[in-house]
Amino acid sequence: MGRAAQLWFGTVLWKRILIALVLGAVVGLLWGEGAASIKWIGDLFVRLIRMMVVPLVFVSITAGVTALIDPKRLGSIGIKVIGLYLFTTAIAATLGLTVGAIVKPGLGANFAGAVPQAVDTSKNVGLQLLEIVPLNPFEALAKGDLLAVIFFAIFLGAGILVAGERAKPIGNVFQILSDVLLRMVGFVMELAPFGVFALIAAVMGTSGPATFVSVFALAMCVLGASLFQVFMVHGLVVRLLAWLPVWPFFRDIGDAVMVAFSTSSSSATLPVSMRVAEKNLGISPVIASTALPLGTTVSMDGTALYVALLATFAAQAFGIPLSLEQYAIIGLTTVMVAVGTAPVPSASLFMLAGVLTTFGVTAEQTALLVGFILPFDRILDMIRTVPNNTSDLAVATVVARWENELDLDAYMAKPVE
Repeated sequence: MGRAAQLWFGTVLWKRILIALVLGAVVGLLWGEGAASIKWIGDLFVRLIRMMVVPLVFVSITAGVTALIDPKRLGSIGIKVIGLYLFTTAIAATLGLTVGAIVKPGLGANFAGAVPQAVDTSKNVGLQLLEIVPLNPFEALAKGDLLAVIFFAIFLGAGILVAGERAKPIGNVFQILSDVLLRMVGFVMELAPFGVFALIAAVMGTSGPATFVSVFALAMCVLGASLFQVFMVHGLVVRLLAWLPVWPFFRDIGDAVMVAFSTSSSSATLPVSMRVAEKNLGISPVIASTALPLGTTVSMDGTALYVALLATFAAQAFGIPLSLEQYAIIGLTTVMVAVGTAPVPSASLFMLAGVLTTFGVTAEQTALLVGFILPFDRILDMIRTVPNNTSDLAVATVVARWENELDLDAYMAKPVE
């Protein structure tokens, strides 16, 4: 192995990704729109990651459930995970409303030149719950319907668990497949620096910082609130609820954070988060394979923060005064909408209608707002995806600690590449 190769592979992966991110931003600014010609490299990396998502979710959840000794623990773990996710999401929505009310980024917003964009109205909550149960599990796997896949995987794992010794070989097969898939994720992650470089170069080359002049206040609110949610809220969750020092947590999740930022997708980041949770944080597969896949669809801190902030932005821009009761309704609706948002880039932007209608914003105004934000949304989406990811990992750490499924020595130790 040559000296350059030794230096490359001897550098911790998150540092390689960070260097690639900075270089990509510089190259994109210098190259301009020509940088879009290398975006295919980033798209290839994202496709490789997304290729792993559905099989990894299905196999790892099934394996995690079958690894439980006591079937009663399945319900206990699920309640704790979902409860903590809703807790952090509610804090994020409150934070978004608070920052929007104090900073008032929507005052003086100029929508001239904005092209209205069609928006989707939120699905009925009852219909969302109904669709969790797939009519055809294989169709759900093929379509990548994560909630349906998660439900079927838990159901299958529970069946294997209750069947006892006769079904144990099937459980062992899923355990082996889970290990194999995580190794495959490791292979894909070696391409992460190249993919991140191309994605960031393309974004900076086509959008660039100059496009943020008209939404600078909103962008700063998103950045500041996201940083607060990550370091203060999630840091305190780890410190106070898991009784753990926070430095090892933030030190060890760098790979997942960088991929979340560059891909703008909680779903695409899932395989990396699972690898980081087990390898770096010492979280057992039982917890990682349950908490993290649920997090991609239930835990949407960044989305809740952003939608709540946009709601105050819209109210200020359109001159609509908000009462305390309306703030409360917006917060509650935001949490519900965030939980139902697909874990893909810019999905939250098209879920706004369900929130904005609660205080009188018309469909035409909503379309105009989306048209105004959409050209800048890619970088804003990159920022707000990070709190989505850190929330998943913080909650998984807490539940693993509560369930005695966290290797404290592995958590404290510096990860070795």
